Amino acid sequence: MECAAIEVPVDWAEPAGRRIKLDLARLPATEPTRRIGSVLGVPGGPGAKGIEDLKHAAGDLTELGRRFDLVAYNPRNAVWRDQLPQVCRRPGVSLHEPRNRRQYEALATTMAKAFKACANEDKSGLFAHMDSLSVARDMEAVRKALGEERLSFMANSYGGVPAAAYARLFPQRIRAMYLDGVINQTTGWPKQGLLALRRMEQVFSRFTGWCADTPACALHGEDAGAVWRELVRDADRGPIPVRSSEFGKGKLTGWHLRSFGFVGDPGQGNSRWLAFADAVDKARRGDGSGFADFALGNARVWTMPGVLAMTCGDERGYTGYAQFREARRQARKISPNFGGATFDALGCTGWPLRVANPSRPLPVRGLPPFLGMGSTWGDYAWTESFTAVIPGSVTVGYDGPGHVMYLSGKKCPIEHATRYLTTLRLPGPGTVCPVE
Repeated sequence: MECAAIEVPVDWAEPAGRRIKLDLARLPATEPTRRIGSVLGVPGGPGAKGIEDLKHAAGDLTELGRRFDLVAYNPRNAVWRDQLPQVCRRPGVSLHEPRNRRQYEALATTMAKAFKACANEDKSGLFAHMDSLSVARDMEAVRKALGEERLSFMANSYGGVPAAAYARLFPQRIRAMYLDGVINQTTGWPKQGLLALRRMEQVFSRFTGWCADTPACALHGEDAGAVWRELVRDADRGPIPVRSSEFGKGKLTGWHLRSFGFVGDPGQGNSRWLAFADAVDKARRGDGSGFADFALGNARVWTMPGVLAMTCGDERGYTGYAQFREARRQARKISPNFGGATFDALGCTGWPLRVANPSRPLPVRGLPPFLGMGSTWGDYAWTESFTAVIPGSVTVGYDGPGHVMYLSGKKCPIEHATRYLTTLRLPGPGTVCPVE
């Protein structure tokens, strides 16, 4: 890799003010006489480092790298993550689902204090400027530094949010855009949450069918779905006391189980589903240890102000109690197994600053057709909701579990991405990659 760095303003509204350094890396095209241009990776997370993504994926992107410089950068939220003040790592509260307006407002007040304490200790100035419009302007600075008239992009996961922001601000600078398992912030987080719940219900049906056919499943011979729903209902009425070696004592409510209990990817040899069934069987007998670490850990992480500051500026939180209540009602209606308030939106409750990048429709004039990729078990619905608004775009389904296919080394998705980015030709609508 060729390594470099650029400086960008912390606040793009004050270009002469404080600045930060963003690290860049480039793998030059291996066939320079046939070089087309540069492909910039847009990492997810938020807070993931694009340079690490490129190190990981370089071997799988050899064909793409023949005719493109593969360029990566570490975005401003990765810079922030590397220098978080200690107070910003301290959870504001152990996250829970409010039952009424009073509890919702109490959560907002507590989180507002945690955000303020974090902002007061921030010496970089980044706390208030990690929204994706700022990230998109950083991406434009990278384009200028590369000397390219237009760029091609590979965005993954949360990277879809700055990718959309870039498309909003600089549509004429996009040659091609490949979106892999991305969230579509432009329609609003509550709608994306409902799409995820619909897909989770479908995957849960796969699990219950698998359990019915698998003697090794701890719930075999029972209605696994009914057992799960009863466990969740009982935990809401009487939380399960647990102890975690890492996070200490806690209690698991039904909301904790719905939010953090089930993993859609069965894992190698169905190991995750075997573990889930075993954890459910133990939890209904009063032993919640199978869920303790993951649930208590996430209940803490998603109230760490330093983590949340990377996304709250993109309107990840509820706009108020009315939206929270309506989103929860819709979620429960759509998903009897997992419906409820979403943990990331709850964490951003109490965000003290103006939302810099609110959810709103994306203007599509001047944009080229995009190529999306997503798992039919998970993130396809998110990605397809993004590409559906851009004329001529296509999303390919990967017929299996997983997330971010090109970073997972999946050959069929990588072939589609390479062909599109090289030739600008898209596969036909309805194209599906078989599971690998």
